[in-house]
Amino acid sequence: MLANATAYHSFVTQHVFTQLTRLEGHRGAYLLRRDTGDHAEFMAVTLWDSLQSIRAFAGDSLESAVVEPEARAVLSSFDDFVTHYEVVHGHPCAGATP
Repeated sequence: MLANATAYHSFVTQHVFTQLTRLEGHRGAYLLRRDTGDHAEFMAVTLWDSLQSIRAFAGDSLESAVVEPEARAVLSSFDDFVTHYEVVHGHPCAGATP
């Protein structure tokens, strides 16, 4: 529901992403949003140095999503799995400094 979208956005960006910055190997995070009628869909993308860094955060079940109870309380549904990708190429935006 759109009514819960603001609560979820605030919790993830102010609590979860803030906690991630304290973890060794964490390199950034994005929260993507797509409104579809009366619902909002979110996708969290996190960047890590290695699978070992992810393991330190998520535990040995690398394909299991970590969804805090506060987030579960405002989400109507969520994926209980994650998919990992390796960055094989990056291209900076125009005007970005390396």
